[in-house]
Amino acid sequence: MIHIQAQLHFGEDFELKVDHELPLEGVTGLFGRSGCGKTTLLRLIAGLERVKGASVRFGDQCWQQGRHFMPLHKRRIGLVFQEHSLLPHLSVQDNLLYGYKRTPADLRRLHPPEVTAMLGLNDLLSRRIDQLSGGQRQRVSLGRALLISPQLLLLDEPMAALDTQTKREIMPFLGRMAAESGVPIIMVSHSPDEIERLADRIVFMQNGRIQRIETLHESLARPDSPLFEDSGAVSVLEGWLGDVGEDGVRPFGPPEARLWVPAPIQIPVNTHIRLRILARDVSLSLVNPEHISIQNHLPVTIERINLPRDNRCVVACRTEDGQLVLAEVTARAVRQLNLEAGTRLYALIKSVALLE
Repeated sequence: MIHIQAQLHFGEDFELKVDHELPLEGVTGLFGRSGCGKTTLLRLIAGLERVKGASVRFGDQCWQQGRHFMPLHKRRIGLVFQEHSLLPHLSVQDNLLYGYKRTPADLRRLHPPEVTAMLGLNDLLSRRIDQLSGGQRQRVSLGRALLISPQLLLLDEPMAALDTQTKREIMPFLGRMAAESGVPIIMVSHSPDEIERLADRIVFMQNGRIQRIETLHESLARPDSPLFEDSGAVSVLEGWLGDVGEDGVRPFGPPEARLWVPAPIQIPVNTHIRLRILARDVSLSLVNPEHISIQNHLPVTIERINLPRDNRCVVACRTEDGQLVLAEVTARAVRQLNLEAGTRLYALIKSVALLE
């Protein structure tokens, strides 16, 4: 666990006040609108923001308490910001090795071959930094941060400065890094999409306060989740991805809850991935329809039906392997189909977006 206790003011209008413990495993997302205090909290954890009276403890290590203050380099934290901070006069390989060589041999847990493979950097090692795309530079930044073998990795909106296509390029590498590195990650984001793709738990922040800490699945299970404010209700399914078939799609999940998804080149066979499904892209049918272009017919059981909003209801269903799928349908459809908790039916998924 990491425990943070602090109170600080910025001008007359903003105060950050926290006294919380965060679990240190997987990816923890700090989520909230711009100006809610996410980056300030991250800087406080890193030791970039020295606040009088604050207390920061990482496991059994005291990073700040009273007059005691441990500087950033002694906390062994990897940092990645919106803009890369690579050394332009060095090659990709030399940038990656910069921190690795300065890390004592007995503290090295991650090594160049595994990190370059994880982030897809093997073909870039001899290039200069100015020869890289924005997504490639961020992957090198992530690799350099990992190669100091940090005990904690802090990401401050690492994709905020990237265009949509570049974000799609880097997302699978971020997901793989989170799953394979074994380093706990705290990530700042105001994008629900990024949180749904990467986070295991979420720290919801508003006006300088932590409002709630919960797992991703707990957040997706409640109808008032802040993650739904932009794109509406969303489901995230987890499972293993199979090989590409002759028709260019890949099987996902067990036979009793099988989906067919597009075939992204960069994701190996038998990789554990996430599928993000917008509730508005899911229809419901009491029978398994034939002669229809929608290929994904998922057997589900209704768990609950949320009260209609703007004449739309979100129907929460469970798959045969126990995962939650949300469908957005009209209140009229709920009445006509006589939908209620316990009804067995089929979720027809019109489109899915792969998340790794």
